[in-house]
Amino acid sequence: MSSDGGLSFHCLQQPGMGNGVKEGAVRLREDAEAILPSPVSPKSDHRQVLSSLLSGALAGALAKTAVAPLDRTKIIFQVSSKRFSAKEAFRLLYFTYLREGFLSLWRGNSATMVRVVPYAAIQFSAHEEYKRVLGRYYGFRGEALPPWPRLLAGALAGTTAASLTYPLDLVRARMAVTPKEMYSNIFHVFIRISREEGLKTLYHGFIPTVLGVIPYAGLSFFTYETLKSLHREYSGHRQPYPLERMIFGACAGLIGQSASYPLDVVRRRMQTAGVTGHPRASIACTLRAIVREEGAVRGLYKGLSMNWLKGPIAVGISFTTFDLMQILLRRLQS
Repeated sequence: MSSDGGLSFHCLQQPGMGNGVKEGAVRLREDAEAILPSPVSPKSDHRQVLSSLLSGALAGALAKTAVAPLDRTKIIFQVSSKRFSAKEAFRLLYFTYLREGFLSLWRGNSATMVRVVPYAAIQFSAHEEYKRVLGRYYGFRGEALPPWPRLLAGALAGTTAASLTYPLDLVRARMAVTPKEMYSNIFHVFIRISREEGLKTLYHGFIPTVLGVIPYAGLSFFTYETLKSLHREYSGHRQPYPLERMIFGACAGLIGQSASYPLDVVRRRMQTAGVTGHPRASIACTLRAIVREEGAVRGLYKGLSMNWLKGPIAVGISFTTFDLMQILLRRLQS
């Protein structure tokens, strides 16, 4: 299932000039066969796509539900001028619980599920397909992809998923920062935005989203697959344990989200401009306004520590669930 960019490096470390290279090539093929499916018939390929869609949908749903209260808190700070701190974040969670009840901490999660389920399904399935396409293009069919195509596969998968599900992301952000009286449900958000702000508002903030998804998805998939590759090489085990997968996914989420976080702040500010009092503006104007009002580091990285808490948890759960579901479905099919 996963590609293995660290294998070619392993070959270079084999001793000798003749037999070492041959042994390295054999190891490369063996490792690739252990993690990549062999050429399949169209019917089997169709089953693999459905399996990836199902596994990705479940992975995304579990991951986002687990961190929904933290995610809502992060969005509230991102779109306001309040100074972020861990104390203030947990204070907000506590007072939200007192005023609106325990389930209010998951307000907007229904919209999140409507977005995340198709987003995760498309992203994971697209990643598998892009790996196959790039493998054929670069001549690595049936073998492990080298690092750069693997990074490209992740970036393309994230871009594809974001492009197809973006309006749902905007709706989720609106529901997260508004009281229940303003938007009663997902459909109400769509109706009010279309009537009061125009349909084009549903894609407001799309460009910074895509610009942020490229490094986020690319680095997340790249880091996770590379860590699994290194684990396989140095541990001698073909598959990591679930806890190890969680740790690899957490590292992937930490790196990916840290690299793309400023653009995440910009897109949230743009998405919620119509309901938070901020003027609707372009990426550059929004960026300048945040820096002018709050400072470069404090404004563009506000809530990052919250992301360092929730991001690794969510990505770890997501990658681990996808891998384990894929293994389970393959065993059921066989």
